[in-house]
Amino acid sequence: MLRYIHGTDLHRFARLRDGMFRDRADQFKTRLGWEVTVDADGFERDEYDALDPLYVIWEGPDGRHQGSMRFLPTTGRVMVNDHFGHLLNGQAVCSPDIWECTRFCLSRGAPSRVAAGLMLGGGEIMRHFGIRHFAGVFDARMVRIYRHIGSSPEVLGSQGTGRDRISVGLWAFSDAARMRVAQRAGISPALSDLWFRRSLGDAIPMPLSA
Repeated sequence: MLRYIHGTDLHRFARLRDGMFRDRADQFKTRLGWEVTVDADGFERDEYDALDPLYVIWEGPDGRHQGSMRFLPTTGRVMVNDHFGHLLNGQAVCSPDIWECTRFCLSRGAPSRVAAGLMLGGGEIMRHFGIRHFAGVFDARMVRIYRHIGSSPEVLGSQGTGRDRISVGLWAFSDAARMRVAQRAGISPALSDLWFRRSLGDAIPMPLSA
């Protein structure tokens, strides 16, 4: 199932929290070789985890983390502006209608539908918070994954070639896309909506000065 958890509430879900940060270390440091910091507990965290982001987390039947993403409004500090502005010719992404999505993570052995489930969760955030787009940086390996899920971004800028290519993308989420991704995840739109409301009620938007 999907859970939606603000950073300030992660302490209430210690098992999911710890699993998420450890799986992020495994994916980004061990498997992909990114230059990320892993602490003595084996957690991968950065300065954006301290900004009270909204996390979408897939909780497996055993209560463990199987996948997650992190969201922040672009009216505050976000990675795409702080570290990847060169991909957009120095132009900043800053709008109350656009949030940034980062740290798309899947645990080892996670069912294939978890990736689509996370994207569906992102769509629920859009629907309930009145957001028009997500912005995010992705590498070449993710192109096939997004296409398989049925939620490919509009590419705003890129650098590099082949497997080393990185891009900034902008995602929209139409009703048709929601149905397509829900089918891929094996989750009915009604159940997806229920999971969101169980986590966040009627979704009062986050402060845009985050």
